[in-house]
Amino acid sequence: MNIYKMPRLLIWLTMGRIIAITLLPLGIFTRDDSVSTKTLNHEMIHAAQQREMLYLVFYLWYLLEWLIRLLINGRQAYMKISFEQEAYSNDKDAKYLVHRKKFAWIKFLSC
Repeated sequence: MNIYKMPRLLIWLTMGRIIAITLLPLGIFTRDDSVSTKTLNHEMIHAAQQREMLYLVFYLWYLLEWLIRLLINGRQAYMKISFEQEAYSNDKDAKYLVHRKKFAWIKFLSC
C-alpha cells in the first residue's frame, strides 16, 4: 500500500480536519510525515472495506450513509458511519486485519 503526503487541495477540501485518508486504488494520504500505528491500522481497515466493496460502491455507500446519519444524528454523523465504527473499534488491534471477516462493518449498521 502506498502512503503519500496529503496534497494541499485535499487538506483544503477536508478543511484540515483529518490526519489521514484512504483513497484506493491510489493509496493512503497523510497530513504529517509520520503516522501513528493506530492511524495506519485505521486506514488499513478502510482499505479492506474499499477493496471488498469494489471502491466505487464503497464511496457511494459512505456518502449515502453519512447523509442519512446526518439527518438522524446531526453532528455525530461521521462517528456513526458503519465503516468508521468498525475502524475506530479495531484500530488499536494490530492483528485485526488477519482475522477480520469480510463485510465486518455490516454489524455496525444498527448503531
